[in-house]
Amino acid sequence: MKDLIEALQILSKYTDSAYPTGCEHDIMHVYVDPSKVTAEDTERLGELNFRPSEDNEYFYSFRFGSA
Repeated sequence: MKDLIEALQILSKYTDSAYPTGCEHDIMHVYVDPSKVTAEDTERLGELNFRPSEDNEYFYSFRFGSA
């Protein structure tokens, strides 16, 4: 739980959206543009199991998206 909270706190610095998350089968998405996130924060997010999407439009996690 602490890892999820830390990841969301990091990502919250980069969005003011009222609805920044979404889920689909086993994947949690956070709609933050990875190109706007610092390298340091991106590295830490990776350690917390959040990765930028292939199209570089959001971050996702299989760890926290399990149903």
